[in-house]
Amino acid sequence: MTELDGVLQYETEDLSRIPPRRQGANKGSYGQVLIIAGSVGMSGAAYLSALAAYRTGAGLVRILTPEANRSILQIQLPEAIISSYHPEDITEKRDSWMKQLTELMEWSSVVVLGPGLGRAGYVKSLVEDVLQTAFVPLIVDADGLNTIAEYPYLTGFYTENFILTPHIREMSRLTGKPEEELLCDSLRAATEYRDTYGVSCCLKSEHSVIAAVDGKLYRTVSGTPALAKAGSGDVLTGIIAGLYCLGMEESEAAAFGSFLHGLAGRRAAERCSAHGVLAREIADAVPEVMRAVPGISI
Repeated sequence: MTELDGVLQYETEDLSRIPPRRQGANKGSYGQVLIIAGSVGMSGAAYLSALAAYRTGAGLVRILTPEANRSILQIQLPEAIISSYHPEDITEKRDSWMKQLTELMEWSSVVVLGPGLGRAGYVKSLVEDVLQTAFVPLIVDADGLNTIAEYPYLTGFYTENFILTPHIREMSRLTGKPEEELLCDSLRAATEYRDTYGVSCCLKSEHSVIAAVDGKLYRTVSGTPALAKAGSGDVLTGIIAGLYCLGMEESEAAAFGSFLHGLAGRRAAERCSAHGVLAREIADAVPEVMRAVPGISI
């Protein structure tokens, strides 16, 4: 790791920071990821985030998604546990919905909220319920962020174990600042958001920056234009969750996850060009990058 003007930057040799798989471990030894994602007709984001969490090393991954997505997700990723809800139940059957959500939160080691949730009316209630009940690390992305931007009072539920992963446009919605201004000084933008709300902020751009709640600042330079594809951000959320399950602290998982995401994008681009990379290929490249780490090669 190098440091310049107080900003940390991971290097290839830092792959050794990834904890090796322990002898005698079982699936329960490597955490339980809950991914609250997807909407009717939009199962792909949930799939990509779950796939990335498994590829990074999580022991168990459960997807909470509308019932309409159950069959396709069971086919796409049979390794995942599928829990489902009927969207209307979130507002019309509050007791049963909150019972289900509370039980799933108690099951989880880390939660991902937002990929592919959409903007239907029930989503505000869903996001608010999750923000209020989360007591484990919570990674908020995509429509989770868009909902918070639309209803700013939701920031009142932030806690220090939240990790937000906005791209520049989402950050513009969250802050009300022009994208051009944020791009001019993305490190300052991420730092100000962290200091204002007490959450870790991973601001995605050409060189992503991470302002962690422990006060550390990181810049990621491993990225590639190949990552500019639909679903790439969903993969990042899964990687961060997977790293937390391997034993990294929340802030390190966010910063190192961004670094690993970039390397995986580069590896995927080597096979099919920067233009041709699909998000699932980024997730599939994560183990290839990790194979270089002692203890992970087998």
